[in-house]
Amino acid sequence: MAEEELEALRKQRLAELQAKHGDPGDAAQQEAKHREAEMRNSILAQVLDQSARARLSNLALVKPEKTKAVENYLIQMARYGQLSGKFNRRKVMDSDEEDDY
Repeated sequence: MAEEELEALRKQRLAELQAKHGDPGDAAQQEAKHREAEMRNSILAQVLDQSARARLSNLALVKPEKTKAVENYLIQMARYGQLSGKFNRRKVMDSDEEDDY
């Protein structure tokens, strides 16, 4: 968790520096993207255990579009209350193999 918080602080500081020295409209867009990324990471942290997050990160290196699809699937399920407990590595591998998300 501390590593994730450190990364979030780095991104926030980078956005602040870019906003200070860049285009104000561009800064607003970057801030919106930053908030969206934080929200996604927050939801995924709540529904995935550490091994599942690692599995998803490994998948992102090889198939980024599939990773986004799995993340969107998990976020949608979490928002509608369809998840019972945290996903572990096995559950992520199973949903990675499904074609209907």
